[in-house]
Amino acid sequence: MMNGRLLRSLLVLLALGLAACQQENKAEGPEPRPVRTVTVARAAAGDRIVLTGHIRAQDEAAMAFRISGRMIERPVNVGDHVAPAQVLAKLDPQNEVNALRSAQATLAAAQAKLTEARAAFERQRILLAQGHTPRAQFDAAERALRTAQAQVDDRQVQVRIAADRVTYTILQADAAGTVTARGAEPGEVVQAGQMIVQIARREGRDAVFDVPAQVLRSVPGDSQIMLNLTDDPSVTAVGRVREVAPQADPVTRTFEVKVGLTDPPAAMRLGATVSGSIRLETDAVIAIPASALTELNRQPAVWIVDPSGLTVSLRKVALLRFDPGTVVVSDGLDTGDIVVTAGVQTLHPGQKVRLLGPST
Repeated sequence: MMNGRLLRSLLVLLALGLAACQQENKAEGPEPRPVRTVTVARAAAGDRIVLTGHIRAQDEAAMAFRISGRMIERPVNVGDHVAPAQVLAKLDPQNEVNALRSAQATLAAAQAKLTEARAAFERQRILLAQGHTPRAQFDAAERALRTAQAQVDDRQVQVRIAADRVTYTILQADAAGTVTARGAEPGEVVQAGQMIVQIARREGRDAVFDVPAQVLRSVPGDSQIMLNLTDDPSVTAVGRVREVAPQADPVTRTFEVKVGLTDPPAAMRLGATVSGSIRLETDAVIAIPASALTELNRQPAVWIVDPSGLTVSLRKVALLRFDPGTVVVSDGLDTGDIVVTAGVQTLHPGQKVRLLGPST
């Protein structure tokens, strides 16, 4: 009997203790929810545009013969470095040498006739002064002399032309550079003006890109372009736009843009693939982590922390643009606002929070 009364007394005391604890907890309220936040600030933002291109010489020359003929020699090949006046190729000179000899022989014959005509003129001049020859015969001798002199002048020009054509059978480099292409092989009959080798001169380097029209409209003309090798990003250079194609490519509808490089490193060889990047600067904007974004009535919203009471409230915002990591807010936030960036799905208006620190 005594044991039963004692048990009932213990149960009553336990119930009274639990009731007191519940009342105490109810009076204290729920624990503040820990959240991470970020303090809003305006900062300049810009999109970075990255395009892929290749290195090309600023000045490329297609070397060709001035005359047609059979090419008998081409001592240079693609990749060879050439010096000024170095022989690039030769034509069979036999026909041009024969033409030169023929012109020289014709000139010798014309000079002989000129000597004969000059002697005849001198005789007629002396006879005319002595009154032993008619005036008409003197005039004929004078005409013959002028004709012979004209023929000699013409033959001299023909000899110079034939001599020049002999020199045209040898193709020489006009500047130092590197052979980047070849257009004919020894033994082929080539035409005047046909590209034999193409030389990239050493004066400078360009990075060439195919750029969409919308990018051209948004990039300033004097922008500085940062470049690096695609296979080795540690090799870098800078450049500025040197030339923009006036017409778009009919297939890709892009414009060829040449960026002149300033002191390019030796590793940026001709034909190397490079990446060019430029940042498009804009006015100062407010950017917050994408994890802070929630919705209110199907509209974008964020949780704002009241610094005085450490309570949260939901506020609608307008977005300018967004990507997987960051959203740019055009309206709804001001500098100094504290925005919750983690735990936004478990909050409710007026809830007390405990700040854990800023998010990155």
